[in-house]
Amino acid sequence: MHLIKYAFSLAIIFIGWDFAEAQTKIGLFDNHLDIGEVKNEGFAQYHKINQTYTVGGSGGNMWFDQDEFQYLWTTIQGDFIVRAELEFLGKGVDPHRKAGWIIKNDLNSDTPHVNASVHGDGLTALQYRNAIKGITEENISTDSLPDVIQLERRGSTFIMSTAKFGQPFVEVKTSNASIKNQVYIGLYVCAHNADIVEVVKFRNVRIIRPAASDFKPYSDYIGSNLEIMEVSTGHRKILYSTANTIQAPNWTPDGKHLIYNGGGRLYKHPISEGKISPINTGFTIKNNNDHVLTFDGSLMGISNHNEDDNNQSTLYYLRSEGDSIPVRVTPSGAGDSYLHGWSPDNSKMIFTGNRNGQFDVYTVDINTGVEQQLTEQKTLDDGAEYSPNGKYIFFNSVRSGKMKLWRMNADGENQVQLTDDEYNDWFPHVSPDQKWIAFISFPKDIDPSDHPFYKQCLLRIMPFNGGTPRIIGYIYGGQGTINVPSWSPDSKFISFVTNTRF
Repeated sequence: MHLIKYAFSLAIIFIGWDFAEAQTKIGLFDNHLDIGEVKNEGFAQYHKINQTYTVGGSGGNMWFDQDEFQYLWTTIQGDFIVRAELEFLGKGVDPHRKAGWIIKNDLNSDTPHVNASVHGDGLTALQYRNAIKGITEENISTDSLPDVIQLERRGSTFIMSTAKFGQPFVEVKTSNASIKNQVYIGLYVCAHNADIVEVVKFRNVRIIRPAASDFKPYSDYIGSNLEIMEVSTGHRKILYSTANTIQAPNWTPDGKHLIYNGGGRLYKHPISEGKISPINTGFTIKNNNDHVLTFDGSLMGISNHNEDDNNQSTLYYLRSEGDSIPVRVTPSGAGDSYLHGWSPDNSKMIFTGNRNGQFDVYTVDINTGVEQQLTEQKTLDDGAEYSPNGKYIFFNSVRSGKMKLWRMNADGENQVQLTDDEYNDWFPHVSPDQKWIAFISFPKDIDPSDHPFYKQCLLRIMPFNGGTPRIIGYIYGGQGTINVPSWSPDSKFISFVTNTRF
């Protein structure tokens, strides 16, 4: 019997943790085991409430022609994106203790693999073995001590993306690995010292099967995760996963529910335990993802596509609980109208209107139907939303060449650009305490007038009065992720949708 020396006290790990009952399935993974002839047994645990994983691994090394490590694995075929944020627990013993993602052809210790690796001393590398009992090779990253690690497969190419949380990814690639289509994928920990067990905590773990490269937008859809995030920490939790497409969650003013759309209908999902329930919107059953509650929560505005009006997107409102007759606001034949917000006094809707052959920001008085045009550009203006005090309107515009965030006075005057970097920024959402603006940033290589489905995007945040944005979330999503106001009433959380094939 070996006396195990733990680099981090396991007693500390288990204090206050409400682990799920022992079972074969461990969160997203099928099982765990030690790869190779490790001297000391490793472990893997899933914390159901926080959706985090704690993995302990021994092993002398993962190099040359043999590997020894603890492996938390599942199986997958074809292309994928796997991502996690990691934290080594304790000071550690060997500077080359390592953790990350590894894809393997089988569960043997000498198999071909690709390994996205972060070492305790900061070394970050994409390591790979091309043949059984072959020598391990590596492509070293310029990144050091990242805590976000992603491994992506695109056909025969493997891409490791890493970052210190809040920073952009740094990429390293290889196309030299001999990896099968059907493989094992998972998290691992190697102590790089046979006599000890090193422990790593993983959070925001995601296994993503991206859309096919030839999918047709607005025709071919993949599945969805309804998520919430604690903005101050970036910690996320999946509330609901479905093989269907759902989009654009609103947070109700009482903080108890999210409202999202799916298949033309609206649904209410409890934040805590409870049943998903449909919202009765009467005859408006082709609702898109532009549904918005008033600041006080009494009314809900919707954009519904009318079959008797050439499928035009038209604005309506009804009581937020549903079960009332929707009141039409924009008239037949006016052109598509896409809702994005309410004035704080509930008297006006603010929307993107297709008028006179271009899309601009308008308001409309819900009682009189009188519209006021606030922007006038040949390029697209979209995503407008009032600040809680009613003084400003935030929106996105492509007038400067990329899609960027802008601010104007409530009367449309004094239009000022707020963001100016390589990304395309959409849908500014102001926190209820008026301290922050959350938004989604699309990659720099998209059409700036398009907010497409199924891209690797960023959730970012910036101060209400302007300043440098910072990343709070790395996501696979896009259209439908965060189209509508999505802050919790206490300004601590946001809600959004990410995507994957099931």
